[in-house]
Amino acid sequence: MQTVTLNNGVNMPIVGFGVYQVPDAEECENAVYEALMTGYRLIDTAAGYLNEEAVGRAIKRSGIPREELFITTKLWVQDAGYESAKLAFAKSLKKLQLDYLDLYLIHQPFGDYYGAWRAMEELYREGKIKAIGVSNFLPDRLMDLIVHNEVVPAVNQIETHPFYQQTEVTAFLKEQGVQHQSWAPFAEGRGNMFGNEVLTSIAEKHNKSVAQIVLRWLVQREVVVIPKSVRRERIAENFDIFDFELSADDMTQISTLDTRESLFLSYRDPEVAKMMGNWRVDL
Repeated sequence: MQTVTLNNGVNMPIVGFGVYQVPDAEECENAVYEALMTGYRLIDTAAGYLNEEAVGRAIKRSGIPREELFITTKLWVQDAGYESAKLAFAKSLKKLQLDYLDLYLIHQPFGDYYGAWRAMEELYREGKIKAIGVSNFLPDRLMDLIVHNEVVPAVNQIETHPFYQQTEVTAFLKEQGVQHQSWAPFAEGRGNMFGNEVLTSIAEKHNKSVAQIVLRWLVQREVVVIPKSVRRERIAENFDIFDFELSADDMTQISTLDTRESLFLSYRDPEVAKMMGNWRVDL
């Protein structure tokens, strides 16, 4: 498995398996188990996904040595704050049946994420987390966090796909030594991604699926990807992207698809901040 090296020297697989929108416990456990048997070693979940326990059972069921795995989970907004983050971390660790996390992320840039970051810095220094990072942080908020704290986030997980390529943000993250990770690499099928003429043409040329082309495009940009599927054949297909390479012309063609706009939500919208602040989940 190809890896990237985080700013603290930790190696992270460049392709992982995500479990967003897989709340059914049995389905989630079986999908994660199938992914692990396929060869995935990075598993990405979150407290807010309500499936950490299922992920933990799949990990245990796989029998794969802990040191071979890279497990990520995330802190939800309602638990932002120093004390609440400590408690939330312990709860996630228990649900996952783990002694430590490889990566712990602040899920949203709202609430008392400064207090949460101080707690995460302490947990990191104690060896309970191998790396700490953030998700959905725009460059201004990320820089503010970097300037006023001791540990630079290792990862920023943000919406990134052919229709929202985040080119300038990618360059900014590289300058700061923060690894870019994509969520929704397929844009959840929005914008007719799987029927897009540019992507289907490139896929036909390489005898690959559109999904494989998109994942390969991200990997060649050195962006970590976490595709999700509950279907065995798709899980295997999304992992099979290392036996071909996109040409410079392929990459240029895909670059023309960028709309420079999110297909989901704007983190500069006050209504989004309000929604996230009031979004409570039964953790």
